[in-house]
Amino acid sequence: MNPVALIDAGGANLGSVRYALERLGVTPRIVRDADGLRDARRVILPGVGAAPPAMALLRERGLVDAVRTLEVPLLGICLGMQLLFEASDEGDVECLGLLPGRVQKMQASDGIRVPHMGWNALEPMRTSTLLDGIATGAQAYFVHGYAAPVTEDCIAACTHGQRFAAAVQRGRIYGAQFHPERSAAVGAHLLSNFMAVSAK
Repeated sequence: MNPVALIDAGGANLGSVRYALERLGVTPRIVRDADGLRDARRVILPGVGAAPPAMALLRERGLVDAVRTLEVPLLGICLGMQLLFEASDEGDVECLGLLPGRVQKMQASDGIRVPHMGWNALEPMRTSTLLDGIATGAQAYFVHGYAAPVTEDCIAACTHGQRFAAAVQRGRIYGAQFHPERSAAVGAHLLSNFMAVSAK
């Protein structure tokens, strides 16, 4: 039994997330259909790109209902985190609906470029196993033009012209808007924390 399932939702970061896990001594199973999730103890949904084609691919592969009914910890990364919400303004698409809220386009302004690309500070909002050992102000690497709102599920915020959710948790559902696989020690620490979450 492979404890970690890594969902292929067409994102370009699939390989880099896999390598980041392998550096932690974890060899994930790449999953492209619902059967691949059957005996997983943890599931990771990475993503880079746009919400509409990612959701279309998940539907095509029969993964939408499978992900919605998971009873094990789930971590969404970048676009994968955005897909956890109810909907996205990107293509006005319905998402997985595991977290309340709507992902919205970030607004450019003087000195604020969109997409948001580069290192930025994390502002912890409440305690979470996912952030254990990650200090206030720790730097993580972001690449995104849409962002999720700061709600009661937000465990860390970030500011780039506006405040947005950098990391979320609701029960067994976790998400990171930034790229752990590109965030050096901070990212490796977050992935290690997720691997330590109880799979029950």
